[in-house]
Order: sequence, then C-alpha cells, then structure tokens
Amino acid sequence: MASEITRRGRAAGAHRLKRLRHEGLKPFVLDRPPTDYRPNAVLDCGWGRLLFAQTFETAEPLIDALRAEGPDRRDIAFYVRNPHVLLAGAPQEVFLDPSHTYRLDLATYRPSRRVPRGFSIRRLISEADAEAVNRIYGARHMVPVEPAFLLAHRDDRALTYLVAEDAISGEVIGTVTGVNHARAFGDPECGSSLWCLAVDPQATHPGVGEALVRRLAEHFQARQMAFMDLSVLHDNTQAIALYEKLGFRRVAFFGVKRKNPINEPLFTGPDETEALNPYARIIVNEARRRGIHAEIIDAPSGLLRLSHGGRSIRCRESLSELTSAVSLSICDDKRLTRRIVEGAGVRVPRSFAPDDHPALRAALDQGGALVVKPARGEQGQGVAVGLRTLEAVDAAIARAREVSEAVLIEEQVEGEDLRLVVIDFQVVAAALRRPARVVGDGHSDLRALITHQSRRRMAATGGESSIPLDGETVRTLSEQGLDLDSVPQAGREIQVRRTANLHTGGTIHDVTASVHPALIEAAIRAARAIDISVTGIDLMVRAVDQPDYAFIEANERPGLANHEPQPTAERFIDLLFPLSAPRPMRPASIRPASMHPASMHPAPARTSGAGETKTRDPQSS
Repeated sequence: MASEITRRGRAAGAHRLKRLRHEGLKPFVLDRPPTDYRPNAVLDCGWGRLLFAQTFETAEPLIDALRAEGPDRRDIAFYVRNPHVLLAGAPQEVFLDPSHTYRLDLATYRPSRRVPRGFSIRRLISEADAEAVNRIYGARHMVPVEPAFLLAHRDDRALTYLVAEDAISGEVIGTVTGVNHARAFGDPECGSSLWCLAVDPQATHPGVGEALVRRLAEHFQARQMAFMDLSVLHDNTQAIALYEKLGFRRVAFFGVKRKNPINEPLFTGPDETEALNPYARIIVNEARRRGIHAEIIDAPSGLLRLSHGGRSIRCRESLSELTSAVSLSICDDKRLTRRIVEGAGVRVPRSFAPDDHPALRAALDQGGALVVKPARGEQGQGVAVGLRTLEAVDAAIARAREVSEAVLIEEQVEGEDLRLVVIDFQVVAAALRRPARVVGDGHSDLRALITHQSRRRMAATGGESSIPLDGETVRTLSEQGLDLDSVPQAGREIQVRRTANLHTGGTIHDVTASVHPALIEAAIRAARAIDISVTGIDLMVRAVDQPDYAFIEANERPGLANHEPQPTAERFIDLLFPLSAPRPMRPASIRPASMHPASMHPAPARTSGAGETKTRDPQSS
C-alpha cells in the first residue's frame, strides 16, 4: 500500500511539473512545429482581433500589431507571458488588462446530466440570429459585430458561434463565441478559448450562461481540444464563482490591450461615477465624452451639474432645470395628468371615485378588473392591479393611502405596458415593460425561485431591480392557485407581479423599431400637453404595431439607462447642449421644437464596450 501511495505521489508530482512548464511564463518550445503552425498569429473576431502572443518571438512585432487596431474595435493580445516587457516597449499606448485567465481541462471535464429547460442551444444560422446577437451585445455594453461578418463565419472552423433560443418565443436569449486555436494558427497545445459570453438581461430562464459554456466545452472536447480558456474581470466575483463551479482554474496568462476610448475605464482606474446609479452615470459618461464638465453634487440622489462654455445646468438624473415646476407638478399628480392629457385628445381609462361604491360594484359586476394606485408616488409603490372584488379594492385603497392620501382608481385595460421616452418632443426609445416572472425547475419552491431571480435582476441592473416578497406578490400567486411554498414543475413560467415596474423586478424589451405611428403621436401629444421636454409616457397597448392604446401615466424622470442601446443619453445631452452634438446632428438638434416632426428620432444608437466577458451578471460572464 505504501509503495502504491508513493507511486501515485510521484505521478502527481510529475503531472504538476508538466503543467507548470506548459502554463508558466516561458513560451512553449516547438521541437517540431506542426505543418500548419503560423507565427505572429492574429485572428479577426469581428469586434476586434485576437493576437496570440505566444506566437510572437519578441515584443516589437506584437506592439506593432496592437497599433494596427481598427477604429471602434478592441484588439486583445492574449497569452502574454512577460507583460512587463511588452508594457515597457510602449507604456503610453498599451496597458495590462485587469482580468484573470481561467482554464477548463477538457480531458477531465464531465458534461452535466441536467438538460436545459425552456430553451435550447444551437449554432448561429441566420441574419435574424446575427441581429439578435448584436442586440444582446448592445445591452451588455459590448462592441457590436457586423451581421455580415457573423454570417460569413458561421461555418468557420476557427470560430464557433452558439446561441440560446427560447423554446416558446423563438427569441435568441444568449450567445457565446469559441475559438479553435488549432484551426486558427496550428496550436501545438491544441487549445481553445471562450469569448463574448452574453445573456439577454431580460431572460427569465435560469442557467442560460452555464448551458452555453457547457455546450461550447463539449463542442471542443469532441474535437480533441486539450483545454478551453477565458478572460474575466478580476472583481467579477459572481462570474468567477460560476466558472469555478464548472471546474475552471486560474492560470498565469495575461492580456494586454491598446489604450483607446472603449478601454478607457479599464486603464484610468475607478472614479467618482462609480458612486452614481446607472441613470445618472449614463448621462455623466455621455457628457464627458463630449468634453462637457460634470460636477457630481450628491451621488446617492443622482444630483449633478453639467457645464459647457457659458452654460450650466443642474440635473437629477434625467430631470433637469429645463423641466418647469408646473410640468413637474402635473406629472406628480396622476389625477391632474389624466385631465391634462385627456383634454389634449389622448385616450385615458375610465376612472372612479374611491368612495363611489355603487359605480365600483357595477364595474366589477360587468366582469372587469380595477387598478388602484396612489395619486402621487413612483416605482410602482402602492399599485395594485387586477382587483375583482370590492373587498380587494378597499384593501388596495388602504395600502395605496400609505403612500399617498389621494388615490386613483381606473378600469384595467388589457394589454402590455409600453414606455415611450420623449425628449424634445420626439420619441427616442420605446420598450415593452413586462411583469416579473420566474421559471420552475421542478425542485425549488417559489420563494427560492423569486429570491434567485431577484438576485439576477439586481446584478443585471446595478441593484435597481428586485422582486419584493410582499402582499402584492402573494396575491398574484394566490390568483394562480399558488403560494410561496409551491414547487412549480420544470419549465413552467409563473408571473409573480401584476405591475411591470423595473424596480419591482419587471423586465424591459426594446421595440423602438416597430412602434405604430399612432402610439408615437399619442406620446408626443401627451408630452406637449404637459409641456415637458423629457418624459416617459406609459401606454397600455394590445400590440406595439397596432394603434389601440390607453394612457397610464407620465414620468418626469425616466430612466435613460433602461433603454440602451437606444441613444437616450445622447439625445438628452443634445437637448441641454445643442452645440455639443456631432456636426452632422446639429441642424436637427437645434431646430425649434415646433419644427420637429412627430416621428422617431433618426439618429443611430452608439454602442461601446467589451469584446470579451466583462459584465457583472453571472449568467453573462
């Protein structure tokens, strides 16, 4: 027995020494290079190029390759084993990426026995897939890829594009890219790597990111690859926890990038904007990108001052000094808002006085449902939807009066909640807001599913969205014959809130390109009636491409960050500082408001971000 233990110990020691030789800081030694081995290997990935640093004998040609980076692209020199030498060659041009490299040993990797439920993993095959991938990249602040590039390389042997598809809607909800190093440059180590893992922040299915990673690992394992590597930000603890759970381990390889505007947050270090919420941060970032001075007055409240030339404007997120006190007071009182927009010809739901029990009972007897909400308040506080008994209405009135003494009761209009962001009396973005949902896994109760989904929503929104375990959630479940201890079957989707507010776990789905003109006209008419230059108009609609709607409310401080990659922050800064707009945009930006057509703003969205894994959501890293 002792001799067997000694033999195993020697074998383990030899394996560790071999691994250290392969994963140390020295480049690999090629006794006999493969016939297809390429020195100074560079691979175009669409968002930028991968420069395989281990194929460069000296630092100079690698620096020259980094200098050849294209505009709006992010090149990465990966597997840099002596980064100090590379940085010393061009200290003003390149920087050490603050990311860890993780490796999965495919020889010992074992696939999971659990089958994804509610979605499937497949290859990218169509232009619609390519457009969906770019939509997810935009939502995750990643560099977009030309759809033509994705389509041209969908059958490429060096690049593998996988997508996750929702089983019911058919929508693409996640994507990942794999690189086969043997195909890319004849890698004698038979390695592979994972890039661009991203999951739609609105996806409700658990485990999409894990399923994509596993499928890619199995793809490379079937092709006799030795390992699969990835890069992840050093402080992305949730993503690192996922990778370590799957068997990845740290290896001593580094990435070096060129100093450019996309990479700026990585080499300038933390700044005061980190204390801001996403709604204020997106405005500050856009202002500073244009050379506008941004002074943060009070970070927790999002209060800041923007200055450019001789003009200075205070803002609280998207609420600025351009919004008058009168307009603000109109939006603050939902009853007054109703009367103002109704007088302008905007359709509103039928309303009832809280003490008019005969009218309330008659409305309920006709088979309708009612909505109770505080006349003043935001973020869905005190709102109750789908009330079908007078007792439920009275209870909802009592809860609403905890937020505001004045209460508004309306008939419930069936349909979906559409938010239209109107800036300078033009619709800049439109999104469907859907109530929080969870998907059963067959063994977790609803309390655990809601808690897990709430953590995912908080990670995806910078802590702005979570699902309360309150009376409204319990009532929503009770209407479906469920409670917090119920264990739904695997794959069953359950709505856990009736309201679609982001702050109570709701999800946002961009529909800017497909909104019916009648809905655009209604939003602009409501904004003009209130005389407010920046607002979020909420409509209840049957479908975004149909003209039927009912006005719900107007928000004087819409969250611009919720609508990325639509150019909400750009248009907001255009409004405040017209001369700071790019020259091609100035003629449209500084026209009098009365000359603006009632149409969508024509400017394209601007996206920026990473080509590799960078987000905080553990599913997308």
